[in-house]
Amino acid sequence: MKKLIIAIMAVLSLIGTNVNAKTLVVYYSFTNNVKTIVSSLDTKIQADVVEVQPAEEGLDYAANNYAIGSRLIAAIRNNPNDASSYPAIKPTGVNVEEYDYIIVATPLWWSQMAAPMQTFLFENGSKMAGKTIALIVSSASSSISSTVADAKRLIPGGVFVEPNLWIRSAQVSNASAMLDQWLNDIHYNSVATVVDTFSDNHGDDGRMFDLKGRLLQQEPDAGIFIKGGKKILK
Repeated sequence: MKKLIIAIMAVLSLIGTNVNAKTLVVYYSFTNNVKTIVSSLDTKIQADVVEVQPAEEGLDYAANNYAIGSRLIAAIRNNPNDASSYPAIKPTGVNVEEYDYIIVATPLWWSQMAAPMQTFLFENGSKMAGKTIALIVSSASSSISSTVADAKRLIPGGVFVEPNLWIRSAQVSNASAMLDQWLNDIHYNSVATVVDTFSDNHGDDGRMFDLKGRLLQQEPDAGIFIKGGKKILK
């Protein structure tokens, strides 16, 4: 039986099938670069896609050298634990607790995560504990390190995969190829499939397996593995 399960997992991994694993892609886009990236991603994986939208419509965040966005980011930076620091967004109607894998796609503003996405994560980040979190960031040229730090602050219990995907504005036309490489780099299909299969067949028995279904005798020092039916990233 064990050999059969391993064989099935290997085949599923090769064909890229995510059996019953639920993925959410949540994104915010102002210039439509992120929207274009997510539209391409949606053709490659099975996922529910949710767009974060500001409650106040018609704001030109780019006006006056992004004066509005700069002010919103400053308010969050000054009081990151105060809910009133975050701009209101429209209800998304999504329950993040229903998902195993969450991909966050966002632009950056002044080197920080765009304020509307920060609001979404501030409101939902505590519900993402133990879930696999992957990050896609679009920027003109600025480094994404501060945006990654924002994500980890707002989702303190998330299991973040690496590498993050950084797509500069000039690279959006090549987003499809970059997404293909990234999904391979983060072992998206393998992690989603193996975790779901092991959760069903091994529950919380405490045993450890690698992503090829092989039993581990001791906990790895680094990497992704399955322990007690749960994914672990070190």
